[in-house]
This record gives sequence, structure tokens and C-alpha cells, in this order.
Amino acid sequence: MEGFTADWLALREPADTRARSALLTKLVSDRLGHVAERRVLDLGAGTGANARYLARHLRGRCRWLLVDRDQALLAQAGAAGAMDCGGQDLVEVRAMNLATAFEQRAEDICAGRDLVTASALLDLVSEPWLHALAHKCRDARAAVLFALTYNGVVHCSPEEPEDDAVRELVNRHQRVDKGFGPALGPDGSEAAARAFAALGYEVWRKRSDWVLESDARDLQAQLIEGWAEAAAAIASDWSTSLQSWKARRLAHVAAGRSRLIVGHEDLAGWL
Repeated sequence: MEGFTADWLALREPADTRARSALLTKLVSDRLGHVAERRVLDLGAGTGANARYLARHLRGRCRWLLVDRDQALLAQAGAAGAMDCGGQDLVEVRAMNLATAFEQRAEDICAGRDLVTASALLDLVSEPWLHALAHKCRDARAAVLFALTYNGVVHCSPEEPEDDAVRELVNRHQRVDKGFGPALGPDGSEAAARAFAALGYEVWRKRSDWVLESDARDLQAQLIEGWAEAAAAIASDWSTSLQSWKARRLAHVAAGRSRLIVGHEDLAGWL
């Protein structure tokens, strides 16, 4: 699985918070309202941004298990005060390879959970992995909340002639194996909706697009750099055009005239 740095996760956290569906978070919280102490599993937890957000919105006490393969990121998530949940919640962090988390001999980390959640994960995983997750959640009768799954939609302003071609190359790169098998990429949320609905879940979906205005210069620049790199990995013979496109897009960012919309979707479900 491709790694993410703490700096990148910190840079995107404010945009993630603004984009998330407050409605789906409330619906899940309401569904769990009768549980005195909610047991929550956060997959691909990183530095704990998803848990921090939910800790402010889930009513009552939670017992968290934050799982990620990166021990250094988890150390930040588990640091005193990192969760900002008023001292009520209990937080456990566990380093493990999510790619093998649902294999037959693996510990069932979903068992006994009231909620299984993740942020920016479903576009990275494969369909078999997703189906294994759905079955584990169903067996535990856990509610689910998956935030900020990339859906393949990108709008750049001002426009450049290569924008559509770059987006298509990026979306092809999103389907490259990220450690879980062929990645679902922009189909992640749709595939999750089908998988959970087939197991009897009531599924809700809401758009959670990043809308990055001209003041979000650092995040925009990082995105453009990453898109150019991903596109070049798919179409190496187009590197000169990509470098020109990147230079023009970064110039828009530096001049304070760039606006980016990056499509995401939140999904919630329960039995």
C-alpha cells in the first residue's frame, strides 16, 4: 500500500473536515444512540484525523481501535490529547497490514464493533478486499461510515487544455494495485454501496467534495505535483506536456487565481 506522510495528512485534514457529510455522521450517531459505550474500529487511521472528527460528533463514550500499518503515524494518533475527546474515550492503536487483515487466519478485528469506519480508503482497495470487509461488518452487525472516497471528478479553474487528459490518466493510476490488489479507484464508493446493500444494509451516500479556493495554496500545489507524477507513471511519453501543464497550473496557484474541486463521497450504512 502506498504510504502517506504526517505532513500530507495534516495538510489535508482541514479540507477533509469541511467536506464531510454532517448528515451521515449524525445519522450514524443516532443509530448508535442506545449503546452506552460504542466500540469503534478505524481502518487506515493514520494520525487519527477521522477519529478526531468523529469523537466530536458521536454522543457518549467510545472505545477506539485505530489500525494502520505505519507505526510512526499511529504514535501521533495515540499521543496524549491527540484525540481531543474530553478524556472520556479510550484509545488503542495497533500496527497491522490491512491488506491481509481479513484473511481466514487473521484476527477478526471487526468482531464486537458497533461502528467500522475509515476515511480516504475505499478508492485504494480491491473488490475482493472490500467484499471481505463487508462480510466481517455484517457478521458483527456493525454500522459503517466511510468518508472521503475519491470519485474521479476534478474541476480546475482557470482551465488548461490538458486538464481532462490529466484527470483521465490520474484516474487510471488510481486503479493500480495499492497493496490490496487492483484498486477500485473512482468506483470505490459505488462498489461499497453494492457490497453492503447485498448483505442487507441500508446504505446512504452523500457527496463530500473538496472545494479548494485560492487561499489553499499549499494543498493545491501538493495535489498538482501528485497528479503530474501519477499521470507520468501512466503515460511516460507525455512527460514534456505534463511538465508544461504542471508549470501553468502551479503558476495559477502562486498568483492566487486557482480553484480546484476534487470529488469525494461519504457512505454510511446499518442493518
